Amino acid sequence: MAGLDPVSLTADLVRCASVTPADDGALDVLHKVLQEAGFDCAWADRGGIRNLFARWGAKGHSRTFGFNGHTDVVPIGDAAAWTKPPFGAEIENGVLYGRGATDMKSGVAAFAAAAVDFVQTTPPEGAIILAITGDEEGDAVDGTTALLAHMADTDERMDVCLVGEPTCPDRMGEMMKIGRRGSMTAWIKVIGKQGHSAYPHRALNPMPAMMRLMDRFARHELDQGTDHFDPSTLAIVTVDTGNTATNVIPAECSAAVNIRFNDTHSGASLTAWIESEIAGIETNFGVTTELKIKISGESFVTPPGDLSDLVAKAVEAETGIKPVMSTTGGTSDARFVKNHCPVVEFGLVGQSMHQVDEHVRVDHIHQLKAVYARILKDYFA
Repeated sequence: MAGLDPVSLTADLVRCASVTPADDGALDVLHKVLQEAGFDCAWADRGGIRNLFARWGAKGHSRTFGFNGHTDVVPIGDAAAWTKPPFGAEIENGVLYGRGATDMKSGVAAFAAAAVDFVQTTPPEGAIILAITGDEEGDAVDGTTALLAHMADTDERMDVCLVGEPTCPDRMGEMMKIGRRGSMTAWIKVIGKQGHSAYPHRALNPMPAMMRLMDRFARHELDQGTDHFDPSTLAIVTVDTGNTATNVIPAECSAAVNIRFNDTHSGASLTAWIESEIAGIETNFGVTTELKIKISGESFVTPPGDLSDLVAKAVEAETGIKPVMSTTGGTSDARFVKNHCPVVEFGLVGQSMHQVDEHVRVDHIHQLKAVYARILKDYFA
């Protein structure tokens, strides 16, 4: 595809070692490209995080298409395990290697390139917004939420938004996301009384209470799924006493569970259920407990309609595959955008994201740009 090369832009971004929360110049690369193309750019930094807001077209236009993505990446892990430099952006046999190549610097490069070419060749009657954060892979406290706060403060608004996260499991074009499960983690501490294991009656062992609680969690069916979601899941991710002595009954036992939940539940309803189960083991075992809960995001769905149809038709036209509308996977920044406007996600094959030797096919980057370009053309037609 002619115009701004999304592969070169991807490489420029990958060469920035923007391990969250560092930016290392990644957003400066985009700022320069977008500003030179006539976008009005502003920084929406917060809490030490850099965030870039860019708009082409009239502010407050009734037809405004938005893209959202991130340039921060996860750590590289064991550098010696990489066969290519993690921030080298080397291309070999039609594949570009580097941390963030898939998740999601190529997606950002593809929608930036599509938007730049579109406004320069066929200026639309409307506006295009790019909201790009440096805080998605971390706590996501000062990233897209800061961009949305900036938009609220400056009377900026997207009518619809596409998040460019990788969405395809195996083949380009096979899946788009119309929603995401909610996610929450509960850390539980059961407190008893330490004692000698030969005299258990003089101690209050927290382990049986914790094992009973974990068993109740593991056996409980949260739901059987909904129209748009698979059944919710609960995973016990750790149980620990820190006890290395076999002749000592520990005073405390800690555990954590992670729940991925559909629209049958809310973070509040699941918190109430967990608190109820914990109250039961306090009563039955005479222990005390401490509970900490973090709700990373509520479940949401953008019902199939104009936006999902627009994206699906463009994907099928460019890839020959009609994408499945899915709500699987982890959380994304779409969980924040959904409070602002209708949002869906479409991006690359995500098989290598977060892995050693993360990589992306060069032809897929060009194909993704073509999909985004067609979406813009059809939206503003």
